Amino acid sequence: MSTLLLQKNLKGEKIAILYAENGWEAVELVRHHPEINLVLMDIKMPVMNGFEATRLIKQQRPELPVIAQSAFTSKEERQKARDAGCDNFITKPINKTELLEMVRVLLKR
Repeated sequence: MSTLLLQKNLKGEKIAILYAENGWEAVELVRHHPEINLVLMDIKMPVMNGFEATRLIKQQRPELPVIAQSAFTSKEERQKARDAGCDNFITKPINKTELLEMVRVLLKR
């Protein structure tokens, strides 16, 4: 999901969003922002893919929920996400209602 579309869809939801351009930036954001309470991880990213970024994030903060997002919905892709430590998986284009429900469940709100 593009950054602008994500912002538009989540406007009014009282959610602060930090963006990373690549997997390495995502790992660094989590490292430097302990207030982050959920990660929406794109699997296909430059520098470091979402699988590797999730593994590193889970090493730092195993309790931090990570939702993988991908346009690819194969069983293999979903299994790779689980193996990397992702707590859930959502396909693109992202459905706002489905995403918010996942967030609610993972954050137990």
